Amino acid sequence: MDYSSLQNGSDIRGVALEGIAGQPVNLTEQACRDIGRGFALWLHERLGKAALRVAVGRDSRLSGPALLGWISEALAEEGVSVTDIGLASTPAMFMTTVTEGYAFDAAVMVTASHLPFNRNGYKFFTRDGGLEKQDIKAILALAASDRRTGLPAAQVTQGAFMAEYAAILRRRVQQATGLERPLEGFRIVVDAGNGAGGFYVSQVLQPLGADTEGSRYLDPDGTFPNHIPNPENETAMAAITEAVVQNHADLGIIFDTDVDRAGAVLSDGSELNRNRIIAMMAAILLREHPGTTIVTDSITSTGLAAFIRAHGGVHHRFKRGYRNVINESIRLNAEGHDSQLAMETSGHGALKENYFLDDGAYLVTRLLIELSRGRKEGYTLHSLIADLQEPAESREFRMDLLLPDFQPYGKDVIAKLEAYAQTQPGWSLAPSNYEGVRVNLDRAHGDGWFLLRMSLHDPLMPLNIESDSTGGVRTIARELAPFLAQFDRLDTAALRTFAE
Repeated sequence: MDYSSLQNGSDIRGVALEGIAGQPVNLTEQACRDIGRGFALWLHERLGKAALRVAVGRDSRLSGPALLGWISEALAEEGVSVTDIGLASTPAMFMTTVTEGYAFDAAVMVTASHLPFNRNGYKFFTRDGGLEKQDIKAILALAASDRRTGLPAAQVTQGAFMAEYAAILRRRVQQATGLERPLEGFRIVVDAGNGAGGFYVSQVLQPLGADTEGSRYLDPDGTFPNHIPNPENETAMAAITEAVVQNHADLGIIFDTDVDRAGAVLSDGSELNRNRIIAMMAAILLREHPGTTIVTDSITSTGLAAFIRAHGGVHHRFKRGYRNVINESIRLNAEGHDSQLAMETSGHGALKENYFLDDGAYLVTRLLIELSRGRKEGYTLHSLIADLQEPAESREFRMDLLLPDFQPYGKDVIAKLEAYAQTQPGWSLAPSNYEGVRVNLDRAHGDGWFLLRMSLHDPLMPLNIESDSTGGVRTIARELAPFLAQFDRLDTAALRTFAE
């Protein structure tokens, strides 16, 4: 069978449940078992040993128990000893490979992050971190083959790890603050979105002394009845903001389904996500590591770049895609350039001190340390980003490419726009751009910038526009829309309507 359509970058994702018209199940029992066999073959080839131990966990999705069971049984049939961790977070599953007393050879997480209830998938880890795109491609090719390991079948046993993972986070706060219960006197509310993040309240915050009254949606429920568990979602952010304001909380925390991303809300109800949470983490890390390089994705603002420079750091704006950002930071470190943080505006944030693991729970644990330190030393979380200049307006347009072979067409649009930009008064190409075409515009032409790029996986071109002046986004859209309208296989209708 051809399983290549199940690859989504460095993950496997597909439709696991009926329920949405036009989306037939393709992550079938047979597919999951074949993927398990493919992963077993890949592991044996990669690690070069016969006796392998793998931990498998899942988030709260309705299809999770079935998908976990199928891949676990397939791995065991190929001679891999499997431990079923049960409900877990994605970062915790990686930590099973590097934590003393566990040290699994590899781990599998059953998740599709914030996607709709009918979707699911697999993430894979070894002690070196998450697998890359080429690894997933190889696993799916092995899944499509009829190869077997030829080893005697092993067993699937039940295990636990989340309590140990929570203890690691608690100890991080206690060691940094020197206090057993450093959060006493703070009210901190959490919105887990009915995903896997509810553990953070009972196993991290409360033992550290926090009052968590007002927390929401902590119970796992794969129908996600309250809102999409996604820190980028407006409804989700409105829910945690409401919880902070209603309960007069000192901090609000929101996780995505599998807890590899997080956002926050400060005590005044202001959101801490996208550029703001990157600025917060940059301020913290630059104090500890002066001059370090902060790697971000391509759509971060000019204000964030200025903020990082003002705090003594180097801003390295790279490509979209959390693996791209993380790998770039790792590359810089390997070349001798210290880079302590790799972070996307989506909320994926990876720290050098934490295995370059994109871990939402670790990220907010770092905020807890600052919250406690600030009370002792006389500063607030707000003060850390008080000098961040934020745009007056920002907007994203996602324009479909209306042809099957979309990659060459999209690249041609970008090439022609880049040439066009160099002829326009008030326009200038951004230096050191690694993705698509990014153009800065002077005050007379919109007072901001735009970035047009190809989507990482889909036949569409996202266009991000940001301005430091009210009305500037529309001005930029009006300048740009006539040029893009000439490409008849690019759906610019929403942009043209906005520009009118």
